[in-house]
Amino acid sequence: MTDPVHPAQQAIAALPLPDEWEWELVVRPRRRTLGIDVAPDGGVRFTVPPDADPGEVAAAVRSRLPRLADAVRRRRERPGEQVKELVDGTGFVYLGRRHRLRIVPADGGRRVRLHQGRLELPRPADRRQGGQVIADWYTRRGSRWLAERMPSYAGVIGVSPKALEVRDLGPRWGACGPDGTVAVHWAVLQLPPALVDLVLVHELCHLRTPGHGAAFRGLLRRTLPDADERERRFAEREPELWRGAVR
Repeated sequence: MTDPVHPAQQAIAALPLPDEWEWELVVRPRRRTLGIDVAPDGGVRFTVPPDADPGEVAAAVRSRLPRLADAVRRRRERPGEQVKELVDGTGFVYLGRRHRLRIVPADGGRRVRLHQGRLELPRPADRRQGGQVIADWYTRRGSRWLAERMPSYAGVIGVSPKALEVRDLGPRWGACGPDGTVAVHWAVLQLPPALVDLVLVHELCHLRTPGHGAAFRGLLRRTLPDADERERRFAEREPELWRGAVR
């Protein structure tokens, strides 16, 4: 026996979505509001709570169709996944500044570090380990940097986040949990500070205003008056981000 189709799925199917879109609806008991995620391949996932009103879901999706269509188009047109070669001279970007890789001997308890403008990597046992320890470096360093930025923005927005996490979020660049935890993908730390701040502020605004409607946009723009320009720049730079793939 198949599970019954949620009314919100029928409501979304009735909208003028492009025929070539691949989308799905997921019902999550802990979800309080509509969530929309665009996967790296351009697929769309709508996430709703069990008691979601289908009319409200359809209206929210309809209002976001232009921005959603743009996001799907960018994902489908983006170049293939960025892959780094772990050899001397390979470029790695941190907070908008490019640093060349330097492979150093793996002794004395050395860790990945920035030294004299170079990103030093103790020679890894294999490529996969090398990519992971560099990602871990972004995570550690980015956690400290974002922890210093978050209090002032949280004060302006009027929220009290429970915790900050920097980790791999898969296709998402930021997230906030129902317990007040804000998460940022470690790969975002490759962007210039203004664009990293955009991701952080976006998630902090969600702690106060769910969804991406007028109230959310207004709060985002009051916190970052140039939010629209930052979002445009983010959309241009996002396909360039390295997510840990090595060769």
